[in-house]
Amino acid sequence: MINKKIYLLLTDTGTLFTKLIKLFTKKRYNHASIALDAELLNVYSFGRKKVHNPVQGGFVKEDVEQRFFQHADCAIYSLPVTESQLEQMKRFIRNIEEEEKNYRYHFLGLFGFILNKPITREKAFFCSQFVATVLMECDIMEFEKPLSLVAPFDLLEDAAWRLEYEGKLKDYPHQKKSDDFSSPVFLPVENV
Repeated sequence: MINKKIYLLLTDTGTLFTKLIKLFTKKRYNHASIALDAELLNVYSFGRKKVHNPVQGGFVKEDVEQRFFQHADCAIYSLPVTESQLEQMKRFIRNIEEEEKNYRYHFLGLFGFILNKPITREKAFFCSQFVATVLMECDIMEFEKPLSLVAPFDLLEDAAWRLEYEGKLKDYPHQKKSDDFSSPVFLPVENV
């Protein structure tokens, strides 16, 4: 029974690295993250480990409250999933999180993507490859191309994705941070 939703967060942070990727993709958003709640409390991807160091990358739990994301343009999509699929995603992501030090950002895979030649490495992902892997491993989506060639915009191939929000990430009405996968606490939104 489908009664849950997951969220795809596509962003443009405006960094030099993003601008370089945009030269090849010609798309507005070039970073993909998977979120397990509408409030964006549990957002995961492969990207920068440190804001000011684009070279040091790997598995990240992204904090959308962080200044790095606050000026980003974004599109947030939702997709209905079953309780079983959501639990499977949580386990899959938790396993990677527990072995985080063994995972790397797949810079070489980006070059393969640019050349349209799949390059795979064990325990190495770039952002959209990670999101595609989570969706595929958890029986939510299938992809016709190798996962190392999946771009952020390819993740929208499933017509069931629904656009929830588009604009500045700082203007998205999300809640305060949480450290676990528990259900979010809904707090009243303060008047600004």
